[in-house]
Amino acid sequence: MKILGLTGGMGMGKSTVANMLRHAGLPVFDADAVVHRLQAPGGEALPAIAHLVPEAVKGGRLERGVLRQAVLGHPAMLKKLEAIMHPLVRKARGQFLQQHCQLGTPWVVLDIPLLFETGAERLCNRVVVVSAPAWVQRRRVAQRRHMPPAQARRLIACQMSNARRVQGADVVIHTGLSMKETERQVRRFIRSLRA
Repeated sequence: MKILGLTGGMGMGKSTVANMLRHAGLPVFDADAVVHRLQAPGGEALPAIAHLVPEAVKGGRLERGVLRQAVLGHPAMLKKLEAIMHPLVRKARGQFLQQHCQLGTPWVVLDIPLLFETGAERLCNRVVVVSAPAWVQRRRVAQRRHMPPAQARRLIACQMSNARRVQGADVVIHTGLSMKETERQVRRFIRSLRA
């Protein structure tokens, strides 16, 4: 079994590319979906988050906006949150990889926003970075999160830079043009994987 790492900053179009890979028949481990499950009511991470930022959990539910504000601009708080989440996500990833190894799946995709930050790129045979121009990223983040552009910029600045991600890529998929162009790049990449 071979492993394809898929990453990109928020608003870059990584989820769109992941869906294209999924539709092409590649099993995708979606780290964001795992995080949401772990942080959902009754989720394994919720008690530790409530202990870390009590005001972020009300009535057994995570208030994402409150947690985002608590973490924004506080690297120490972000590190503590990552110390809660990363081991749980690694455990789920291990289960996914073991299952597909037993099935003899030729290629699987690890869709992990923090691929490089967590060292998960070392597990991968190839790494794809999804990239878009900075102004496109800012616009997408501001629209998706219903926040002013200045806040979107601050949120993006908390992440690894796009330039550093691109440096670690085997392949870069550019999503700043049209959806058709993104699809064309993904199809060409899938053909190269299967060749």
